[in-house]
Amino acid sequence: MSKPLEKTVKNGGKKPWYREYAESLIIAAILALIIRTFVVQAFKIPSGSMEDTLLIGDHLLVCKFIYGTKIPFMDKFYFPIKDPQRGDVIVFEYPGDMDKSWLERRDFIKRVVGVPGDVVEVRNKKVYVNAEQYVLSQERHKEDSLILPGTRQSPQDRRDFMPPVTVPPNSYFVMGDNRDRSYDSRFWGFVDRSAIKGKAFIKYWSWDKEKTWPRFDRIGRLIE
Repeated sequence: MSKPLEKTVKNGGKKPWYREYAESLIIAAILALIIRTFVVQAFKIPSGSMEDTLLIGDHLLVCKFIYGTKIPFMDKFYFPIKDPQRGDVIVFEYPGDMDKSWLERRDFIKRVVGVPGDVVEVRNKKVYVNAEQYVLSQERHKEDSLILPGTRQSPQDRRDFMPPVTVPPNSYFVMGDNRDRSYDSRFWGFVDRSAIKGKAFIKYWSWDKEKTWPRFDRIGRLIE
């Protein structure tokens, strides 16, 4: 009867410790990259444009696959569960940065107000979608006594008065919940579908920089 072949392995078959650590780190990095690209990504709120829904110092998670999986360096989405809807809080690449390299592009977070085909208008701070007032409980007007007249000549004059605009195909009209202090679609236009990174869904951490103390009452809260 022939004897089975035996392989001779140095060091008793054990890999050097540094190789095991290196392989573990590489696997962990690959998994983290896959999760960040296709599943969920963490973001931090740097400004007050979404107050009081999101405060400066809030850390949140964004679902990357709900609107479809986007292959890196491609504009097409695959296997979408749903399209962005009015009221969704989305993270997207700022349209003004689309001509820059991907390393220089900034991420914005706003709420969807208009979907493709909608006609959006702002009159005396009130938003109208398809000729009907669109009211959200989350919207805030912290300069309610100050009404900017709007000249219709410059996009920068459209905070409180904006003429009707029709949302193009594959585009979205977005606004911050802090309406008087948000730089959004009223000023720079629409968000292209390909620029959307995902839907914000939960606050996993919140840090009050002024008080240097966590906001425990905000941790774990869903974003509505």
